[in-house]
Amino acid sequence: MTIFDSFGPRAERVRPIRVAVLGCSGSIGTQTLDVCRRHPSRVQVVALSVNGSVRALVSAAREFGAAHVAVADGSLAGSPALEELPKGCELAFGADAVTALASLPDVDVVVNALVGFAGIHAGFAALKAGKTLAYANKESIVVGGDLMMPLVRPGRLLPVDSEHSAIYQCIVGERSEDVSKIWLTCSGGPFYGKTRDELARVTAADALAHPTWTMGKKITIDSSTLMNKGLEVIEAHHLFQQPIDAIRVLVHRESKIHSMVEFVDGVVKAQLGSSDMRAPIQYALSYPERWEASAQRVDWCAEDPLTFGEADERTFGCLALAREAGRAGGTLPCAMNAANEVANEAFRKGLCGFLDIERIVSTVMDGAEVERVESLEQLDECDERSRARARAALSEVLH
Repeated sequence: MTIFDSFGPRAERVRPIRVAVLGCSGSIGTQTLDVCRRHPSRVQVVALSVNGSVRALVSAAREFGAAHVAVADGSLAGSPALEELPKGCELAFGADAVTALASLPDVDVVVNALVGFAGIHAGFAALKAGKTLAYANKESIVVGGDLMMPLVRPGRLLPVDSEHSAIYQCIVGERSEDVSKIWLTCSGGPFYGKTRDELARVTAADALAHPTWTMGKKITIDSSTLMNKGLEVIEAHHLFQQPIDAIRVLVHRESKIHSMVEFVDGVVKAQLGSSDMRAPIQYALSYPERWEASAQRVDWCAEDPLTFGEADERTFGCLALAREAGRAGGTLPCAMNAANEVANEAFRKGLCGFLDIERIVSTVMDGAEVERVESLEQLDECDERSRARARAALSEVLH
């Protein structure tokens, strides 16, 4: 199954759409709840999860009347705040409890806003259960696309990433064989134009100052290294069945064009809009319909000129490493992603320099044994093994 096969209305569409929001306290999760808040007759929030933000969970559960909630951090089972959950609300703890929300009988759509590799199990469970998966957890497709894409049913996989939502919208009604190239737009992050000598001196605070988007800390650091764009290249490769080298990264500082698709006749379609994640979130919930805007509209007469540039893969080596992993395929993207998650967190904690992220990822990739992807258990083992190697590489950096 390719995403081109998935166009068309959801089977047995219901009103309101019953939604589970996994990671409801994060950036994507809170914006998803805002979209749900704006369309109460169309969306019913029935399940919510957090890692450890129990007060945010309780607040959302009370507001929306959620019937099921899960907390990934089992050590919070005794939190007094949880006593304020709505009467009759089902509460469970642990990573498996979060995953279980994705296959509940009273859930139609799963919004997977979990961060990192940890989200792959919930995404896999949602697709296996025949749910519609509106996913912002790009790592699950990057690492497990070979397993997940064959599970996709027509109209049941909707990307929430602004770039992939844009590409999806550009190819609705088109044929796969007519796509020539994907132009994946990139803001360039906070360090666009800097040299490697300059990058060697930047801090986590510098990297977290994104010029156009407000996101979680992990993805913001990934944006500054361009690893996020590398992950998105692999994601687009799986979603749209295009070769890695047919996916060009285009620096667009204004973040108004969210991506473009070029066809064999030279025609290019682009999707434009404000830099607001509520727009792609809403499209993932409303497809194949369009609802009244949750994001602010753009006055194009008042906008500054739109500019474009080339992504510098020599200076920002994480993008080149991701392309390399995407070309190789198999378990190499899993190893790369695991190493990046370890190095990203270490940089945020001040344990290594900005360029050390690239060095750690490169070291782990060089030592990885690439295998054909066959199971989630295999990916779990590869992830664990690669994290251990990344921590060993980090230890060498520290000493």
